[in-house]
Amino acid sequence: MNATAQPDLVKSILADFPIPLENMKVRPFGSGLINATYLIDCSNGQFILQRINQEVFRHPEYIAENIRLINDYLQRTHPNYFFVSPLTTRRHQNMFWRQDLGYYRLTPFVPGSQSIDVVENAAEAFESSQQFGRFTARLARFDPHTLKITLPDFHNLRLRYNQFTNTLQLGNQERIHAAQEAIQFIESQQSIVREYEKICSNPQQYPVRVMHHDTKISNVLLDKNKKGICVIDLDTVMPGYFFSDVGDMLRTYLSPVSEEERDFNKIGIRIPIFEAIVKGYFSEMKNELTSAEKESFVFAGKILIYMQAIRFLTDHFNNDIYYGAKYPGHNFIRGTNQIALLKKLNEAEPALQAILVQQINDSK
Repeated sequence: MNATAQPDLVKSILADFPIPLENMKVRPFGSGLINATYLIDCSNGQFILQRINQEVFRHPEYIAENIRLINDYLQRTHPNYFFVSPLTTRRHQNMFWRQDLGYYRLTPFVPGSQSIDVVENAAEAFESSQQFGRFTARLARFDPHTLKITLPDFHNLRLRYNQFTNTLQLGNQERIHAAQEAIQFIESQQSIVREYEKICSNPQQYPVRVMHHDTKISNVLLDKNKKGICVIDLDTVMPGYFFSDVGDMLRTYLSPVSEEERDFNKIGIRIPIFEAIVKGYFSEMKNELTSAEKESFVFAGKILIYMQAIRFLTDHFNNDIYYGAKYPGHNFIRGTNQIALLKKLNEAEPALQAILVQQINDSK
């Protein structure tokens, strides 16, 4: 739906929420790729209207239920924690739904807030990792198993690896033949899959927690001074392991360029950013993380980078049916970009481990 082109349609949705519609203005907002997002200006403030992408989230009602459970828990146990919860409709539901329009939610826009798409410095990395750590720490006594799974097998590395090996048999053989170097590297790193399985089978050392699962920096609201306010975009909040949040931060913060970069010479590991991520996360989670989780901090990055490389290559071999492609070989470039990042992480691992050990000792 193009909200700016169909204001009457937007009004029909917003009429179900307790906000005034007079002199309302609607415009597209943000850089997210999954859900359509709009900024609503009305007489009593600003709000964010989102349509939930049902191609990705097959049960939007699960998202609404999870957020309701978490909001109720935080209000009881941590009433001063800043948590942005959707408005309820006039029928006291967390989300608007109509069969011909889909699922929508409306949340207050946080005044004075901003989000950024790229980590530029250590201070930004610290603020972001601290916010994600704070979110999980506040929910440390919440039973994660009461939450619904909004994206089944989202970070299931064994499944992703099996999908990769299957597509080598069934996928586009011309593309597969041209990607032998990348395939050989992926196969040479199978130990990451085995270690991942050890983590998932050891609940004492690696407990299931409430994890965000999408810890890119744009999912943190910052104030005008770039200080963290709260985490947002909670669609992927569900039970998971520490490596999902930690690993995704390492994957998306450490390199000065993104997974879209075609010049692999620009890919690198920024050591000060790593130190800031550890400090920020430990500042909230040092008393919650097990010794094994702390010691596996760098490995968490390996899991997520390796998994993303596999997913991009698998889609390339499957003729781009999941991510799509903006140009020929787009997903191959993305996959080999992540391979280059994993190689850089492997090279930097001794330096990163030394920093990690120091931070673990300092946090005792």
